[in-house]
Amino acid sequence: MSSPRALGRLLRRAVAPAGAVASALVLAACSSSSSSSAGENANFVNGSGAITTVKAADRKPAPDLSGGTVAGGTTSLAAYKGKVVVINIWGSWCAPCRAEAPNLAAVASADAAKGVQFLGINTRDLDKTNAENFDQRYKISYPSLYDPYGKLILRFPKGSLNPQSLPATIVVDRQGRVAARALTALTEDQLRKLVDPIAAEQ
Repeated sequence: MSSPRALGRLLRRAVAPAGAVASALVLAACSSSSSSSAGENANFVNGSGAITTVKAADRKPAPDLSGGTVAGGTTSLAAYKGKVVVINIWGSWCAPCRAEAPNLAAVASADAAKGVQFLGINTRDLDKTNAENFDQRYKISYPSLYDPYGKLILRFPKGSLNPQSLPATIVVDRQGRVAARALTALTEDQLRKLVDPIAAEQ
């Protein structure tokens, strides 16, 4: 009969390979969803690239969003009742967010006359100064709610947004319902194609 010590050695030998396989799977999953480059974008999860619209009959109400802004004031989604609201979720540390910022600024200015309001949600910028500098650099004139810990993002229905995946854009129709979503950085043309049909709805 084997001694307890010998039996323990046998069990450790059997468990070790299984542990190695499990560790390899975890590492593979992390590397497939996060940026492999070091620096300011470390741990950045790329968006899925999905751009989706929702038929009017299937739209659900957008969550209540309110709080302090990057500029120091307060605002809310409810303040823009009756308008189409383009909600862009961004961080100053996010390279794709920086790439799309001029496009957002251009369309926000051009579509204001159509009853379209842009509203940002800044997240994971623990130093608000970084967010303020971002707005100044890219001439962002619309307000952004300051949400460093992602609490506002979690108000959206489960599965609709990934707090670690930026940028993301949600379009809310005039009835306050989620009408479209983009989980990728948008060009000016893509943004217009996403927003204009919803702005044209009666």
